[in-house]
Amino acid sequence: MPASTRHHRALAVFVHCLGILAAIPALPAVAPEAAAAPRPPAAARPPAVTPSTGATPAPATTPRPGVTARPSAATPGVPTGVPAWATQPPVAVVARVSAEPTPPSAPPAVAPPSRKPASAPPQQVTVAVAPESSPAPRYRIQVRNVGNAPVDTTVRQELPPGSSPTAISAGGRSTRAGGSTTEVTWRLRLPAHSTTTLGTALAATAPGQPLTAPTCAFTSDGTRPYDCATATWKAAAAPAAEVTEAPPWRRYPVLLAGLAVLLLVSAALVWVWRRRRGRRVTAAALATSGGPDSGRGTIYPRPAAPSPARRRRTPPVWLLVGAAVAVLAAVVGTAGWTATRQVSAIDTQKQPTNGAWMGTGVTGPVGVPLRESAFEFTVYRMSCGAPGTAGRTGGGGAAPANGRRCQATVGVRNVTGDHQPWHSQLQRAYLPGGRWVSTDESATRAANLGRDVFADPMAAGTRMVLPLVFTVDGRDQPQQLELRSGVFSAGVRVHMP
Repeated sequence: MPASTRHHRALAVFVHCLGILAAIPALPAVAPEAAAAPRPPAAARPPAVTPSTGATPAPATTPRPGVTARPSAATPGVPTGVPAWATQPPVAVVARVSAEPTPPSAPPAVAPPSRKPASAPPQQVTVAVAPESSPAPRYRIQVRNVGNAPVDTTVRQELPPGSSPTAISAGGRSTRAGGSTTEVTWRLRLPAHSTTTLGTALAATAPGQPLTAPTCAFTSDGTRPYDCATATWKAAAAPAAEVTEAPPWRRYPVLLAGLAVLLLVSAALVWVWRRRRGRRVTAAALATSGGPDSGRGTIYPRPAAPSPARRRRTPPVWLLVGAAVAVLAAVVGTAGWTATRQVSAIDTQKQPTNGAWMGTGVTGPVGVPLRESAFEFTVYRMSCGAPGTAGRTGGGGAAPANGRRCQATVGVRNVTGDHQPWHSQLQRAYLPGGRWVSTDESATRAANLGRDVFADPMAAGTRMVLPLVFTVDGRDQPQQLELRSGVFSAGVRVHMP
């Protein structure tokens, strides 16, 4: 046997031995006494021993046929027919304890169940917003109480930047929300199963521009949202003017076809003219080349007169060098100008929208639904407290001395057919200078009445309106909100007014 074969077989035997030794601890440990002891018959099996006594009765004996069982003298007063094991004194049994440790149990064959997807809590108050067909921006708001008890609510409508209200339904008032935005607020008491209709009219600085005005219904203290809705007003499209068909001589295809025909005719005329001119030159040369003996024929060919050598004219060297330099400078200048424009067009703040990212990044203003790969996000409003109030707000964690908390009212809809998780660290608020902060989990949980909105995944097709709290440092408000469903999702960006 070759040496290599012997080495392979020895190695195979060694590996098999290791496998057998590794499988021995996983076998169930059975005591040899318990394996060797026969099991008693079913009819004569003693009852289970209670933990208090810890004793096992002796096995019963089966009487022979034809023999009458008599009570024993040692057990007076025992009725006839009672098994003997019922009257035997208990015998203590000592359990055998194995010194070997019990091997760990194998992992379950079935994967543990996943977390139950979170469903949206029932809404007691719903909001619907619709724009009206009017020359100026107008909105109609319907607030409905679907519960069985009256509800006190605060309705807030966020007006677009640069617009101001011209008409507000009874009970509403206009206030400055901070920055350049204005909001209209109503404090209502909704009876059970009732609907209240509100209305606003706006004056826009840029007539004809679409305006989006989100509206939310909050609790009586104005902190937790019941429901939100949004609508975009668009100016009525002007009727299209009748376009008369241009005459044939003003149509581009006809003009191009006529130009092509003209060029062909011109080329044909030039060719005919050159041909005729060549024939005339040849005839004149033949007529003038004859001498005194031109009338008499000869059998010998007349030697052709040598034509004078003509020097081919070439452009001067300085002209060639200058043309080459000009062409090279034009190519280099064009390449540099193109590269400069392409580099300046790159947006360093823009998130990647393809490659390893799922979906396409979307950017929009407040109140506009923005959809990514799994969720549809809508930011309805953003409100920030005064600087230095973050540490005094209940429910939050540690905050800087001059920090403040900004609460965003966000609507989230799962647009996929399966439940989707999302995480608090992926929701960010961007400050001036490129700085950003993630969601304050403890403050967000306190704003949602102790409910962790990120603990469970969202069920398919559900929608939630919830507050997200961001703790920022300084007086600067967030300029953008970045919301996404997963790590590799392109996400959406919302510009704050």
